Amino acid sequence: MKKLLVFSLLAFAAWFYWHEPEAKWRGMPAAHDPVQSDVALPRPFNHGDNTITPLAYYSIKAVVLSRQRYRYDAAAEVAPLDLALGWGPMSTAAVINALSISQSGRWYEYSWSGDEPLHPDQIACHSANTHCLPATPEIRRQLLAIKRHDVVTLDGYLVEVTKSGGGAPWRSSLSRTDTRGGACEIMWITAIKR
Repeated sequence: MKKLLVFSLLAFAAWFYWHEPEAKWRGMPAAHDPVQSDVALPRPFNHGDNTITPLAYYSIKAVVLSRQRYRYDAAAEVAPLDLALGWGPMSTAAVINALSISQSGRWYEYSWSGDEPLHPDQIACHSANTHCLPATPEIRRQLLAIKRHDVVTLDGYLVEVTKSGGGAPWRSSLSRTDTRGGACEIMWITAIKR
């Protein structure tokens, strides 16, 4: 009897931890496309063993579709968190609830069963996996507190990261319509609003 009780408690705890509650809002909380500009960019700067080169100013208001914490991969020191972000039609509850969204290995994936909730081209150009590089310890703390379905505004720069000592640079996408390898945004985040 004790084993059954312990097993039941563990099963409930696992379900509670992994269960993804549905989005419940109405309307489109992040209606506008991200803002991007390459005017008056800062010069490249050092951050630890990395050189950060701003490629474009970037500001986005989006719904957090998913979040993934990284601790052990090569980029974890500079980018401890990836956020899958949705805006426009990808910020509506009905679309989000119809999709199964996951992240791993610095990738963002989605699928659905039944009728497609939104054309895949619209999903691709209204969502992005964003590698988050906090500019300060306080921004890092704020980033790590973000949860699924939060509406966030992130300001900063899309960047290229070059490790001292060589290796291929890690370069942000500058387009919202690309897919596959190299399509993720790599963002140096200087401000967060929730």
